[in-house]
Amino acid sequence: MQKILKGIQHFQDHVFPANRELFERLSTGQQPEVLVIGCSDSRLALDLITQSSPGDMFVCRNAGNIVPPRHQAEATSAAIEFAVSGLKIRHIVICGHSDCGAMKGLLHPEKLANMPHVEDWLRHAEGARRALDELHAGASEHESLVALTKLNVLLQLQHLESHPHVFAQLHAGTLQLHGWVFQIETGTFEMWDGKANHWTRLAADPEVPSPAQWLAETAFNGSATSAPQLATV
Repeated sequence: MQKILKGIQHFQDHVFPANRELFERLSTGQQPEVLVIGCSDSRLALDLITQSSPGDMFVCRNAGNIVPPRHQAEATSAAIEFAVSGLKIRHIVICGHSDCGAMKGLLHPEKLANMPHVEDWLRHAEGARRALDELHAGASEHESLVALTKLNVLLQLQHLESHPHVFAQLHAGTLQLHGWVFQIETGTFEMWDGKANHWTRLAADPEVPSPAQWLAETAFNGSATSAPQLATV
């Protein structure tokens, strides 16, 4: 806790004064273009890994970067509704990551016997586990975790379409959906290419599109031809 308190003191003494104008502007409102639904895992430091500033992203985090279908009234659904309808965001990113504890729990539900709320929450990812059983029977533990993490991102992209505001904006052409997986051990990203129907690594290479280009070029836009296919990981 002392590390956190010292960090606050450093922010107040040094960081805030150097960015006073930014915070004064943000004090009157926000206009982010991107909603990121990411895992609660402490290693997924979204501001750091995206090198974004305050006001750039509207962020919703939960165990397993899960989006319950719209008939489930809870905090994530409320955040999505506010972001799309209230803030008029243009992009929604589902961001999973390697070594995800929620995905490990999905692989081994017997380990959740004393965590009933976690077990109940993960029912929203059950489709990904069933797809894993069909597509990757006999895979190793590591291979299964990697595949399940990606399948879960695709499943949550599909869940997003069940939300009325999301569905409407997708088909109006004013909203795009994106699936990302962050590799903690390498600092790299894999991004779902909705047009090519496969995962592609975003690398530090001049021939590889920038993150901004990826937002425009690799989105799932809600059309029948670009809907994510759970069979492709």
